[in-house]
Amino acid sequence: MKKYLLITLTLLVTFVCQAQDTRYFEMRQYTVHEGKMPDLVSRFQNHTLDLFEKHGIENIAYFLPTDENPGFLTFILAYPDKDSRDKFWQAFGNDPDWQKAYKESEANGPLVSKVNQTFMHTAPELSPKGINFDNAGDRVFELRTYTMHPGRVANINARFRDHTRTLFENHGMTNIVYWFTEAKEGEQTQLVYLLAHKDEAAGNASFLTFRDDPAWVSVRDASEADGKIVEKVESVYFKPLPFSPLK
Repeated sequence: MKKYLLITLTLLVTFVCQAQDTRYFEMRQYTVHEGKMPDLVSRFQNHTLDLFEKHGIENIAYFLPTDENPGFLTFILAYPDKDSRDKFWQAFGNDPDWQKAYKESEANGPLVSKVNQTFMHTAPELSPKGINFDNAGDRVFELRTYTMHPGRVANINARFRDHTRTLFENHGMTNIVYWFTEAKEGEQTQLVYLLAHKDEAAGNASFLTFRDDPAWVSVRDASEADGKIVEKVESVYFKPLPFSPLK
């Protein structure tokens, strides 16, 4: 009996571990020099994506802001784990095919003026199955970043887990994925997540009705009975590039 119980528990643990998305994510934002966005997009489409995959780097999403003249490109990559990230990236950077593509694309000047990086892990209770890749045709994505007051990460996790995600869906928003950032020493992690909307206007309208929803007001007030949770919220609307796996 004990033997069968042990086998059952082992299989259960294995199933849970396999169900969780344990990949290590990197979000990169490339600010471009004026007039260089088409060249950067072309380099990704014709060279970079394939070379990433060649070296074990998984392409997740490629976005441009919905602005008329976007000044930066944001993309998200995944690695099997944290330890593989530097090894894979070094192999990519040393690849002669990448060095050739890079040199040729910058024959008339550099494309990128600034690079920002954010490293993330999937929030297991908020995205238990990883990224929602149910592509539903034309839509925009909203990237939201929450900076919490000190010591309030567990509170934001509980509020989203128990209430917020469901309320988002009730108001026409699609939950795509939730991450917690890898915090630098002495800093607190941030909550980063992606929502999908029919378009930017629909997203704004959904948030207006969400904020006025008595159910949300009740949840918010109860969760903040002992103090505010969120210090700052940043929101950016994106449109996916044609070659983005996530659309």
